[in-house]
Amino acid sequence: MIRILSSASFKAVGTAKLLKDITNRQLHGTYDVAVVGAGIVGLATARELILRHPSLSFILLEKEKELAVHQSGHNSGVIHSGIYYTPGSLKARLCVRGANLAYEYCEKKGIPYKRCGKLIVAVEQEEISRLNALYERGMKNNVRDLSIVDAKGIREREPYCRGLMALDSPYTGIVDWRMVALRYGTDFEEAGGTVVTEYEVSDISMVTESPAGSTEGMKYPITVRSKKGNEVQCRYVLTCGGLYSDRLSQISGCSPEPRIVPFRGDYLVLKPEKNYLVKGNVYPVPDPRFPFLGVHFTPRMDGSIWLGPNAILAFKREGYKMYDFNIRDFADALSFRGLQKLVMRNIMYGIGEMYRGFFIGAQVKILQKYIPELSPSDVLRGPAGVRAQALDRNGNLVDDFVFDGGVGDVGSRVLHVRNAPSPAATSSLAIAEMIADELECRFSL
Repeated sequence: MIRILSSASFKAVGTAKLLKDITNRQLHGTYDVAVVGAGIVGLATARELILRHPSLSFILLEKEKELAVHQSGHNSGVIHSGIYYTPGSLKARLCVRGANLAYEYCEKKGIPYKRCGKLIVAVEQEEISRLNALYERGMKNNVRDLSIVDAKGIREREPYCRGLMALDSPYTGIVDWRMVALRYGTDFEEAGGTVVTEYEVSDISMVTESPAGSTEGMKYPITVRSKKGNEVQCRYVLTCGGLYSDRLSQISGCSPEPRIVPFRGDYLVLKPEKNYLVKGNVYPVPDPRFPFLGVHFTPRMDGSIWLGPNAILAFKREGYKMYDFNIRDFADALSFRGLQKLVMRNIMYGIGEMYRGFFIGAQVKILQKYIPELSPSDVLRGPAGVRAQALDRNGNLVDDFVFDGGVGDVGSRVLHVRNAPSPAATSSLAIAEMIADELECRFSL
């Protein structure tokens, strides 16, 4: 059964002890719940579940050697305030609550963050009406401390920024989301959870029969197998697979849609001597004609300033470099009618994104609308991230949360988080509450 919920110099401490070297013998254990995927959503949810149900046994399975290394470790690091989303929608409520919970969590755990604020800047007259609509939307979403500022107000907040009018969101902040995710993992382990890395799930199936003289197969009827041949038996399974969420769900007979299509975002980085040009986050007014937000200026916790990103099809689901390629990922994306329709509707936009990805000067030209003093010589090529974009067959971006169980006996004991849309990091603690509620509702934990 599928269910769609409408509207996502400090070092990490304790990382080494979080990654357990568990032997094959130990892996042949039994658990009440197995959580597959240790990105920020999986980690937050595993933490929430074990805190709610300390008497149950939990195991967290991650295919990489470390935790939170993909989307959770390759994002802009912004704590969003909830301005953009439809008032009353699940996405809006989760973001607003998630931001509040994130600030509280960082304070409690001593994780550094900065509430540096954000300006959404109108540089064209036609953008002002959309900016005012954003303000009304943010107010309905109960976003804290929003205000409209004029050109003088923009210069007071961002001396090198130019615009006609801006939406000022002082509650927006920045944090190292991977550090936060690792802290979730530490909480999970300290509460008694088991973390296993290098466990790439290849199959989720019902136990066919109990071992002779044992009833464990009946009590723990689900087997989660890895590509290396290890097995974990459990009562229930939750998957939070991010870039592989569609493939994980198909293991238990789910529909292939929505399909995950990877989009890479390439950032530029300001040269350190030019960091004075930007104080806080500077964003464009979203253009409803295009599927993605557009380039922006983002300060980082390490003091650097990221500019971008663009948004282009990645030729590999975890391909962070321009020439990374995987034949299966590439063929899956290009053969999907949903992507074909999205591309045809946005062909010129896509060509522009690719052009700006190759030529720094073209990207800088867009950024100069907001910081005129910026020049191509002020920037360097920076890191990239890959976004797990869920698409339906009509080429629409899926902005809702999608839960799926699958078919047959396996489907009655498995919950797949098929899509947890941006800003999933900001909303992670609130999303974890929602997923835990759904798991409890389905399985009566």
